[in-house]
Amino acid sequence: MTSANSNLTKLNIPFVLKPVGKDYLWGGNRLKSLYNQNLKETPLAESWVCSTHEDGISTVGSGFFKGMKLKDVLKLHPEFMGRFANIEGEIPILVKFIDSADSLSIQVHPDDEYAGKYENASRGKKEMWYILEADEDAEIILGFRHDIEKEEIERRSKDGTILNCLNRIKVGKDRIYSVEPGTVHGIGGGIILAEIQENSNLTYRMYDYDRTDKNGRKRELNIGKALDVINTKSALEERQPMRVLNYMNGRANELLYRCKYFQTERMLINSYESGGNVIFKSLSEAFQVLLCIDGDFKIKGEEFEIAASKGTCIFVPAGDEEYELEGCAQFLKIRA
Repeated sequence: MTSANSNLTKLNIPFVLKPVGKDYLWGGNRLKSLYNQNLKETPLAESWVCSTHEDGISTVGSGFFKGMKLKDVLKLHPEFMGRFANIEGEIPILVKFIDSADSLSIQVHPDDEYAGKYENASRGKKEMWYILEADEDAEIILGFRHDIEKEEIERRSKDGTILNCLNRIKVGKDRIYSVEPGTVHGIGGGIILAEIQENSNLTYRMYDYDRTDKNGRKRELNIGKALDVINTKSALEERQPMRVLNYMNGRANELLYRCKYFQTERMLINSYESGGNVIFKSLSEAFQVLLCIDGDFKIKGEEFEIAASKGTCIFVPAGDEEYELEGCAQFLKIRA
């Protein structure tokens, strides 16, 4: 996929990341066929394409650091993270694909304050979803249909009627959803999405459809903690954010979502139409993550060339470098 040279004069050049798979019981197998996630897990529910979290650390798949864990590379070269440099080698975000053949559990995540106080964790979990594929009647759950008391939430979580008071939203390809800490939520079956989130794996399950795993065991519920952090107010009316596609020579980009934790843009390139390669620059203040969601492209520098296709994730270290993009593709450009 890429050429590597042991005599490289620069080490802060982009490199491919190899993902970590999760075989949660609700997962499907379309990430393998549609997004080239060549992982052994079956089902393949999640593919953590860019992660330094201890529950699944991505591996470098190209270049000078090939075969090393991303976290170990960043420990050696914290400057690759820009202003997020730290000796632990942890980036503040986690990027993943999710394929829900069946519905995920009804769940909620804590905020940073609660995570720090009760979980000995530095981060809670704010996340956003970008829908890549959705069956015709696919739905997500986001918030309550009406204001509700915690006593009722607890009772309904235990007796299985919690679904009756949840806010259901029909989804389609290319839609964006923000999931705030404290918001009860769930992903229905028939959806593939990209999730960008804080670097956290704190999830409090409230209801899991009375399912059992391959060993006949029910997954643990965390109703008490969920009640500590849950937002009991009714959900706001679902509105998609205003998006503007800005066109330049051979490229177009639009801001999908921005919050204090991360920013996600969608970029489209077509160097064949423009008659020349598209220029892409690294950022001195922060690393970037490029996640290809359609097409094929190459990213080139003086000492390297990486070929990327649908599903490829590329880590771009912080710096002041200029690269060329060649091809016809769409990708998400993510930064903290």
